[in-house]
Amino acid sequence: MTVQTVRGCAGARLRDEQGTALVIALMSMMLMMALGLALVLTTTTETRISANYREGSEALYAADAAIERVVQDLLTVPDWNTVIADGGTTSAFIDGAADEKTLPDGTTLDLAEATAMVRCGKIACTEADITTSTDERPWGQNNPRWQLYAYGPMRDMLPTDTINSRIYVVVWVADDPAENDGAAQVDGGAAVDGGENPGAGVLSLLAHAYGPEGVRRVVEVTVARTDTTEIERGYTGQRGQDEQNRRARKAAVQTPGKALQRSVLGIAADSGLVKQ
Repeated sequence: MTVQTVRGCAGARLRDEQGTALVIALMSMMLMMALGLALVLTTTTETRISANYREGSEALYAADAAIERVVQDLLTVPDWNTVIADGGTTSAFIDGAADEKTLPDGTTLDLAEATAMVRCGKIACTEADITTSTDERPWGQNNPRWQLYAYGPMRDMLPTDTINSRIYVVVWVADDPAENDGAAQVDGGAAVDGGENPGAGVLSLLAHAYGPEGVRRVVEVTVARTDTTEIERGYTGQRGQDEQNRRARKAAVQTPGKALQRSVLGIAADSGLVKQ
């Protein structure tokens, strides 16, 4: 075989288009697979985002509902010092002993460690940790000493078993940090400077709602004790307003047998309003 013959065979093979269709088909398949995987990934991500948003919203409402539930119990406690002194007084909404709990999604929650975390940011607190001034707790001796007050599954909040939820809620109660008495376990003690204590009759409530996949929402509120007559006056005023609203809604419906009336509101030439 001469050199010219070998060169001719190589050129013929280069010009041969056999197998080109297979290469194009494989490349097209790879492109389609990439597009399919991207579509699946996008769909899965959007589904997960929607689920997280739903679980987060449910947890937020659960925390708010837990606060409302606890406030009803606090109204029955005549002396709030028994609530914040040592945690001996608790809400009626408790899920057995204050120990490790199995949440509805299968994870566990140690209530003692959770209480320590809200007190000082660690799973074990000392007196110095609690009273140290930090960015999150800048009140020193008046730093809240959160006491475990209520805890349980959200579905057990109503005895009718009508709540379908996998949320677990925990509520702590503490003295209002606005106080200046230097006694975080006394509600409204004597002021240090001899003046008026602005936190007398005021408590702080902290609610955590734990949902599936590590979802957690936090609500913190401040509640104040008010005079019973003021509360009743507020209820009476609300009932009066509700009655006015009902009458306003019925005003458009006229009594049968009476003549219908029609009012027309127009604009006169001098831009004044004319009622006919």
